[in-house]
Amino acid sequence: MLALALASTLTACSSLNPLTSFTREKPQSVSGFVGDVVADEPQAALAARDVLAKGGNAADAAAALGMALSVTLPSRASLGAGGACLAWKPGEQEGHAFIFLPNAGQVDAKADRPAAVPMLVRGLYLMQLRYGSVEFGDVVLPARNMARDGVPVSPLLAADMSAVEGPLLADDKTRSIFSNGNGQVLKASDLMVQPRLAGALERIRLAGAGDFYTGALAETFAQAAQAAGGGLSKADLRNSLATTERPLTLHTNGVDISFLPPPADGGLGTAAAFTGNQAQATVRGEAVVSGWRARQAGKGTSVSVADAQALLNSGSLPSGSALPPLPASTSFVVTDRQGGVVSCGLTMNNLFGTGRVAGSTGIILAASPANRPLPLLTAAIAHNGTSQFRAAATASGQNVAADTAAVALQAALAGGRPEVTNGPGRANFVSCPAGLPGNSAKCFGWTDPRGNGLAVSSGEQK
Repeated sequence: MLALALASTLTACSSLNPLTSFTREKPQSVSGFVGDVVADEPQAALAARDVLAKGGNAADAAAALGMALSVTLPSRASLGAGGACLAWKPGEQEGHAFIFLPNAGQVDAKADRPAAVPMLVRGLYLMQLRYGSVEFGDVVLPARNMARDGVPVSPLLAADMSAVEGPLLADDKTRSIFSNGNGQVLKASDLMVQPRLAGALERIRLAGAGDFYTGALAETFAQAAQAAGGGLSKADLRNSLATTERPLTLHTNGVDISFLPPPADGGLGTAAAFTGNQAQATVRGEAVVSGWRARQAGKGTSVSVADAQALLNSGSLPSGSALPPLPASTSFVVTDRQGGVVSCGLTMNNLFGTGRVAGSTGIILAASPANRPLPLLTAAIAHNGTSQFRAAATASGQNVAADTAAVALQAALAGGRPEVTNGPGRANFVSCPAGLPGNSAKCFGWTDPRGNGLAVSSGEQK
């Protein structure tokens, strides 16, 4: 019944402009420099650029990008996913971190593939509520349109599908989304249409993010997740909340830098590796995260950001052995013309999560973290005190993400390109060497040329 109701609504709303039906503010389309967007998936990056061009700010565009990734890169960022974002704007001392990692639900003996509680919508909503300028429903619309009308499969998604082709095609519901009908997964540039996901996105757009956690969509999703062997309940959805935390901070060479804090402990790894790079010492971010996680063993969900900051201040950082293979992720950075910036990392805790779909919602279920290592998510934002944005960096690459982001941050602050040419790490950064607001002509975005991402600035591709 929900799917039928949404189908008629989709047609009626198909001509709406994503930034014309809000009540918080009415930004006008702008020309000239609008900001920078850098992401692993080009179509989502372009959706964010369009939001900036229509007058939205960095938080609006970042939320639109995250929602768009649920359509264009569901292998790493479906609506079932989670992650962490770091946000800052001029006038703030350190910004805010938004933590919405995919949580484990209550143990269900009938769940043969336990799913994570979907946190993407809740986290992006909290971030955009704090920093955004338009209604959340407006930033959902680009994703809804892409799911309804279809998008060409990107090279990154095609590679992810090829890596797990067998399991994807073994399930009827995932096969209906990702198969070309000839016994193979979709290839790069094939059109991928997701009408069921479009219905779920439209429900979120109209009824609000809360409907996914306490309303009719929550009921539909929980039942479908249980039928798919995910074992999630409405209580899991209701009780899992995104949180706002103070970032970890460093002050070096006259620049203030904010990092994602634990439990998104990739930020600690990046801060440690960055300070090591500055001192020309060998400090591996992965080893620091490994040591930190060993210290936290047995503490459950009690993670102290103050403890991590104290270790960072002391310089006596823990060190451990290499971490086990970690889940895949994706990352992005968005800035606006006023100097606001958002940097995020998202994950499914496994490529395509559980490999199953929550029934009529079309949502790919993320994998529960109960029996697997935490992903390594990282982000950093550098600024001149409270006045100007200087640089932001993030990265994916499983175990090497923190170290890759540290190299990228150092290059971004120097206004150059990083020497990241080996290994699986893929960095994204934005650099404004002269500061923003200020001389926007010197700002630029950079994405690893070995990947398939896109850096977009002032409406032009780089």
